[in-house]
Amino acid sequence: MMPPAALRGAGTFADITVAQAQQHDLSGQHVRWGGTIIKVTPHESQTCVEIVSRPLDDEARPVDTDETFGRFLACSSGFYDPEVYGEGRKVTVIGTLESSVVGKIGELSYQYPKVAAETVYLWPKLHPPRYIYQPIDPFWYPYGPWPYGPWPYGAWRYPW
Repeated sequence: MMPPAALRGAGTFADITVAQAQQHDLSGQHVRWGGTIIKVTPHESQTCVEIVSRPLDDEARPVDTDETFGRFLACSSGFYDPEVYGEGRKVTVIGTLESSVVGKIGELSYQYPKVAAETVYLWPKLHPPRYIYQPIDPFWYPYGPWPYGPWPYGAWRYPW
């Protein structure tokens, strides 16, 4: 399957993980990362989204897994409503790496790779399938749902 048109990108993306970007200055690299939103912080001229990185599937959708490469910040111009881009939603980001930003997770000092996001794609919520249970028609099965048909004697209808 192919990613949505907004995520295909004009060029190739650097094969860099969030962990590699934390250890080395890889500013200027074009990346496509995704994951689960932790927090959205609107500022005067841009909105920054804190994301737990997840591996992407063939459609560039973050995979539901416990595997993570770390956290990163994706900042884009404009306003992204924190109620719409809420905690736990899946997002895929295309952009250019900038220098890392030091932030905090609780009391821990954490180095966030920062992406100047060109595209912030919010994946639609997936709803579990709904099952409809229908009762057995008592007129079709007058003696109950027998394993070999609706006959009163099941498999022994014709004793040969």
